[in-house]
Amino acid sequence: MALKISESAAVQMPMKTVASLIVLVAMGVLGYTELTARLVSLETSRELMQADLLKASDQKPVDQEQLMLLEDLYKTTEKIEKRIEDMMHNKVNIQFLQKQMEKALTDIEILKDKVRANGSKH
Repeated sequence: MALKISESAAVQMPMKTVASLIVLVAMGVLGYTELTARLVSLETSRELMQADLLKASDQKPVDQEQLMLLEDLYKTTEKIEKRIEDMMHNKVNIQFLQKQMEKALTDIEILKDKVRANGSKH
């Protein structure tokens, strides 16, 4: 049984089936077109976003100047903190020396009194 198809062969199909096939093919083409359009849109958005991120990540001279100022402020703050700590140690030392001086003055007065007492006996 060989099937012979020629140019003059005719195919009969109900009109409802032909219309359904045409609608089905049209829906497939429309769906594929919408899908590719959405993909292109997403890819474009992604590339634009990456370009914006790259552009935003570039440091401008103003940003560099602000960073330099911040670094200088941190260094200055550290120097001030160290100086304050040194001043606190100086305060402790000054208080200690004041106590020692008061004790020395008291001892000198006691010695003066002893010398006066010894001088008046002779």
